[in-house]
Amino acid sequence: MGGDFAPQTTVAGAVLAQRALASDERLVLIGDQEQIVSLLKKNKASEKDFDIVHTTEVIEMSDQPLKAISQKPNSSISVGFKMLKNNEIDGFASNGNTGAMMVGALYSVKAIEGVTRPCLVTVVPQEDGTSSILLDVGSNADCRPEVLAQFAVLGKIYSRALFGIAEPRVGLLNIGEEEEKGNLVAQATHQLMKEMPNINFVGNVEGRDLFDDKADVLVCEGFVGNVVLKEAEAFYKLVKKRGLSDEYFDRFNYEIYGGCPFLGINAPVVTGHGISNDKATKSLILLTRDMVKTGVVEKIKQAFNP
Repeated sequence: MGGDFAPQTTVAGAVLAQRALASDERLVLIGDQEQIVSLLKKNKASEKDFDIVHTTEVIEMSDQPLKAISQKPNSSISVGFKMLKNNEIDGFASNGNTGAMMVGALYSVKAIEGVTRPCLVTVVPQEDGTSSILLDVGSNADCRPEVLAQFAVLGKIYSRALFGIAEPRVGLLNIGEEEEKGNLVAQATHQLMKEMPNINFVGNVEGRDLFDDKADVLVCEGFVGNVVLKEAEAFYKLVKKRGLSDEYFDRFNYEIYGGCPFLGINAPVVTGHGISNDKATKSLILLTRDMVKTGVVEKIKQAFNP
């Protein structure tokens, strides 16, 4: 029930995703059952192909996250996290209130032991056709060097699991390549990551080199990462507005990626864009499926608790 155009686009996207799933994979739709069944019929899909869990409340995009989670226990987001906590589902995705998704994740399935601050990660298309990842992109506006160093480890594990990169190159997003550049946090983080034996640290990466395949994992605070993410979305929108078509810039379309995984918690959780259409919702669901299949959460648990 979450998102600017829910439940219409959510159900339509679920139908598209269901057709791409394997026979042993099943979607659970959480929301108003009457609306869901009606929309499944409208999209020429059978309700027998889905599990439907009825809810009576909705967390609106404008709701205060912590208050909404506690005061709306029968919302689709609250019920989804209860099911995830009780192992009734293997992964949870929503285009709804991002703050509520983060609060639900932290208070329900909780952070993995040893992870100080879970974070959001997104894909960064590289000009040579490959993909890097950027984290954090919005859940932690201010971070200590030790937290940023943990992001490097989380990103390494995610990049290895989802993209098959054996030894991902880790870079620190900064205002210059030299290790003495940046504010005090960036300088301390550089020194800390430089001494970490469990990551392949390649140094600082400037903003102009984000798309030049300088690193597979790009680390930054959530404030900076969210600005970069929104800037990329705006640039893609401008390219389309001017009627331009380019194979590389088309990869900035958020519909391709669907959403941002929340790394560092005890189960796969992915939050999507509030404006998501059916194609973006399909990508959101399939990304969540991939997180389950690759076992990335278990790999993170093993890394932090060997």
